[in-house]
Amino acid sequence: MYELIISSSPSDVVIALLKDKKLVELQQEPKNTKYAVGDIYLGKVRKVLPGLNAAFVDVGYEKDAFLHYFDLGPQFTSLNKYVQNTRKGKEKTGNLLYFKREQDINKEGSIEQLVQSGQEVMVQVAKEPISTKGPRIGTEISIPGRFLVLVPFSDRVSISQKIPNVKEKDRLRKLLKGMKPKNFGVIVRTNAMDKKASEIQADLDDLLSKWKDTHEVLAKAKPTDRILGELSRTSAIVRDILNSSFEKIIVDDPKLHDELKDYLEEKTPEKAKIVQLYDGQLPIFEKYKIAKQIKNSFGKTATLSNGIYLVIEHTEACHVIDVNSGNRTQKSKNQEENALAVNLDAAEEIARQLRLRDMGGIIVVDFIDMKSAANRKELFNKMKDAMKDDRAKHSITPPSKFGLIEITRQRVRPVTKVINNEVCPACEGSGKVEATINLVDIIESKISMLKDQNEKKVSIGTHPYLASYITKGLISQRRKWQSKYGVKVKVLPMFDFDILEYHIYNQKGEELFV
Repeated sequence: MYELIISSSPSDVVIALLKDKKLVELQQEPKNTKYAVGDIYLGKVRKVLPGLNAAFVDVGYEKDAFLHYFDLGPQFTSLNKYVQNTRKGKEKTGNLLYFKREQDINKEGSIEQLVQSGQEVMVQVAKEPISTKGPRIGTEISIPGRFLVLVPFSDRVSISQKIPNVKEKDRLRKLLKGMKPKNFGVIVRTNAMDKKASEIQADLDDLLSKWKDTHEVLAKAKPTDRILGELSRTSAIVRDILNSSFEKIIVDDPKLHDELKDYLEEKTPEKAKIVQLYDGQLPIFEKYKIAKQIKNSFGKTATLSNGIYLVIEHTEACHVIDVNSGNRTQKSKNQEENALAVNLDAAEEIARQLRLRDMGGIIVVDFIDMKSAANRKELFNKMKDAMKDDRAKHSITPPSKFGLIEITRQRVRPVTKVINNEVCPACEGSGKVEATINLVDIIESKISMLKDQNEKKVSIGTHPYLASYITKGLISQRRKWQSKYGVKVKVLPMFDFDILEYHIYNQKGEELFV
């Protein structure tokens, strides 16, 4: 069962994907973001580098985008002809029925034969800007939909390898060959499996409409203008993973709630009812215990409930994960059996961590050594099975004799980082303070003022450490306050708060003493 919990703030949107109540993906999307994967721009070639067989292209970002020859795509000359004709007013429509395609480019060719400085090119973002690098771009344009991906200047029909049924593949291939217009190729996505022809036709029509929109924008655009924007990351996640096991989408922003509801009513009307607007007093991530999972899942060490823990190191060249058994051993089993049990449990968590942190590039996992070839094979199969739901392209090598499994995983955006080490705001990490700070006394002084304000019931949100101190014991600090001041007090442990942070709310959820 999948759930999508979305927290919106003035600056960004944080998206948490839960599978059976467990956090498996966390993505942060700045509002009004540009240069997202899938965005299409009219770029202008800044410099051609024959030595790298690549070019730098201005798309409006502070760093020029990188375009390698291998990212041009076989139909580059057709796309280039279309762009130049559209810009000159010779190509009057986005319909490619009468468009004469050019010959595919040579796979071993040179970029300087095709691209020159000052040339306008239509490009698509393949990787978002990461660190000091600009976006990575390509010119093999594709427009993704719910069931299909539209590929202009191609006639090919490709079927997702994740569709296992051969008869279903044949049905979809025949259906699309008779459905798609000339000079358009399609990639059939896994979501298309067992869908009716009318649903697939509607998705195709929507994608063709988007392509026609790009023609209208391209004709009038200035270099570095965005021609077509990808869906927001929230809608894109819904589009890519929505299936029958998707039960809830809960969002705390009315505008985003309406956007998602409208999207689902258009694409899958029967699923529109799963979108819910959250209006509770607690922050949405606290209500659904996501803040606690975030704190526990990020950092150098990730601990499983059975005592196994992973040590995760990020370097410039690769990521390294070390598997440790901790206190997870069973006396009834020998060393080999214990090692296998630990490794199998760790494989599940590693697959989750890769998605959660969006780790890409080379990942080396040091599992506990096992002598048995059958056990190593079982671990390999478990690792593949655990990563089958990962939407990023990846490959996994079998365990080496040293217990190492190497994973390569597609990286298209910066790795997700959550800082879970706090610097004490009182001493700023020095370990010394000028004077004693008694936060409990400060809170009590605020509670004492509520009697005069006719507040009979309040909630205090504070760091879990302080919340535990206030509520511990039979005659707790909280009970003393209630008895002394006649105010009913509820204490809310907030995992997102700093150690000395607290807020007091009335029954309506309004903050007091701001």
